[in-house]
Amino acid sequence: MSVIFAMASFALSMSISPGPVNLITLASGINHGFVRTLPFVAGASLGFSLLLFMLGLGFTLGFDFLPSNLMTALQVLGALFIAYLGIQTIRSAQQSAEAIDVKNDNLPGFLKGALLQWLNPKAWIACLSGITAFQVAHSVSLLMTFTTLYLIICFISISCWAALGNKLQNLLQHPQHLMRFNQVMGAGLILIAGYLLII
Repeated sequence: MSVIFAMASFALSMSISPGPVNLITLASGINHGFVRTLPFVAGASLGFSLLLFMLGLGFTLGFDFLPSNLMTALQVLGALFIAYLGIQTIRSAQQSAEAIDVKNDNLPGFLKGALLQWLNPKAWIACLSGITAFQVAHSVSLLMTFTTLYLIICFISISCWAALGNKLQNLLQHPQHLMRFNQVMGAGLILIAGYLLII
């Protein structure tokens, strides 16, 4: 039971902390509401859980598939994708609040959520840290337990950011306020992307 509690604490701390996925979820919650953000939340949660399971299973089967050049490529691709999402967020700031709500082009969906996790270096670090810390590669049943637990906690944690965004809608009803918020969120994502490229 203490191992389950430790796994849950690890999953919560990694899932609830600010990062590209949670910033996009917050922005989507403000711009589109809680319900319309849920597909992105589901995609991010399932995408992360699948990444965790596949990496853990790979280690269980004894595969050594993480050469340093793969991690470098992942870092560059992830940074570019995060920067792309940041630019999209800034571009959405040029529209009025009503136009953003109607326009589906800026609504992050299931596939964007899943893809972002696979290109997110933070997600890979969280997976590898968890697999190593809890030695789940030695047991498929333990890996399944960890993955299932992470899926539930990840979904709840990211949903909290969507709910927070939904609550902040009232404060950002004025189009100018919403525009400024989107510009700040987009710039934040671009800064994260830049940081990922230089570390």
